[in-house]
Amino acid sequence: MPSAMSSNLPAATPIREWHNVDAEIFRTEIATRYEPAILRGLVADWPAVALAGEPPERTRDYLARFDSGVPVKAMVAPPEVDGRFFFTDDMSGFNFGRVETRVTALATELIANSGRPQKLAIYAGSLPIARTLPGFERENALPLLRDKLAEPKIWIGGKTRIAAHYDEADNVAAVVRGKRRFTLFPPSQVVNLYPGPIDNTVAGQPTSMVDLANPDFDKYPRFRDALANARFADLEPGDAIFIPSLWWHHVQSEGDFNLLVNYWWSDAPPDAGSPLHALGHGILTIAHLPEPQREAWRALFDHWVFKRGDDPAAHLPPARQGIHGQSTPQLRKVIRQFLVRMLQGR
Repeated sequence: MPSAMSSNLPAATPIREWHNVDAEIFRTEIATRYEPAILRGLVADWPAVALAGEPPERTRDYLARFDSGVPVKAMVAPPEVDGRFFFTDDMSGFNFGRVETRVTALATELIANSGRPQKLAIYAGSLPIARTLPGFERENALPLLRDKLAEPKIWIGGKTRIAAHYDEADNVAAVVRGKRRFTLFPPSQVVNLYPGPIDNTVAGQPTSMVDLANPDFDKYPRFRDALANARFADLEPGDAIFIPSLWWHHVQSEGDFNLLVNYWWSDAPPDAGSPLHALGHGILTIAHLPEPQREAWRALFDHWVFKRGDDPAAHLPPARQGIHGQSTPQLRKVIRQFLVRMLQGR
């Protein structure tokens, strides 16, 4: 697969590869490291993967066996975007449209698109398999995550480039058909990735504004530092990758008909809410303050939220620790009520 980076750019660091990974190895040796990992051959025994070397019609017909007929949304862009679904140049909109279709019809269109001299960019992502292709997940199961609440999603498209972004959840993504290059950046590289707005996004999460295939270093000079810290993984059908939460990842797909199945999960309590809400509230209440005050709030966050020193409540009696106490469903309910009262000005 061609590299997403030209030869005059720094070479990204390869990601550690694992073979013959089972649930125990994943739980104790991989998921705990907070580092990405290539899981070679993880789903090589899937019936869907066995069709990867066959004509695309075989994969289309296999998907048709499970197609529930539920409508799905696909993104479609003209050939000149070169597979990069993104903002328009002035950021007033997006360079693609959305159409409603069915999974089998989408696969048929991708096959037809492969014969066109000027190919459209076509992509449908994060389709819940249990709704759109019920039964597929039983024939193509992933015991690795049997103890996780991880609903499988399928991604169907042609040759595409998905800008670097992060997910709040941990992620295992398995290539079923086609090839993919993942370029990953540690969360600490956010300042060098030049993210777009968090309240107006291409597909839900903020994305890097830099085109990895053709970076503009005059406009985004710190991106060189991001590249110096990048990791890459080239995946074939049957391979998978573990992407820890908040790791930025750019995904480049090769081939006219690609399939990927992914699983997101979080070990955080489901009633704890999203940290993104706290980030948004922080922007509302702190980001505009003078620097000395922002630094003062940083110290408070470091103490109470990030716990950079000792337990911030250790000196208090357990019954008097308030919202700093051990997290429980009851305490989380109390905290939510406390936040609602504050936001309502009461």
